[in-house]
Amino acid sequence: MSRPSIIAIAGSAGALQPLQTIVSGFPPDFAVSIFILIHRSAHDGLLTDLLARKARMRVVTGRHGEPIARRTIYVAPADFHLTLGSSHMFLSRGPKINRHRPAIDPLFESAASSFGSQLIAVLLSGYLDDGTAGLAAVKQAGGMAVVQDPADAQVPNMPRNALAHVAVDQRVPAAEIAPLLLRISNAKGSAT
Repeated sequence: MSRPSIIAIAGSAGALQPLQTIVSGFPPDFAVSIFILIHRSAHDGLLTDLLARKARMRVVTGRHGEPIARRTIYVAPADFHLTLGSSHMFLSRGPKINRHRPAIDPLFESAASSFGSQLIAVLLSGYLDDGTAGLAAVKQAGGMAVVQDPADAQVPNMPRNALAHVAVDQRVPAAEIAPLLLRISNAKGSAT
């Protein structure tokens, strides 16, 4: 794996608390771009504000066509799929995928296609199996796949499905995810 420049973190039911724990563990000068996606109601516009209160990095809601900047956490807006190009992010209101919009697989798959070995994808708590195909794409592209330990997840289905179908690189409790990502990035020289 080359120097990570993109981290994509996604989950569903039971993922909010782990997300708050994870973002609070990143220093303000963490020199990566982080994308967060959680399945939620189309009327829920509070995720960005909630995470911004916990994070020391800049936290914003992703916007269609916006350039990707380092040292920034981007949150997928409710009711839009978020995908990544090589330098910009894109939003669409296409059909639901895996019963959701936003869905995890399009984020992970587009990030894998655009960033390959520079990507770390993290799958958190949730029902069903959204994220499994996306993690497989991440691994195929040379990126790193991290899964919240099902024993630590409020809803273990998504992590269990990923573990059953993808040779993930790390399986850790939520409290260990931010330290793990920092260690990986520091080892590759990207956190300054």
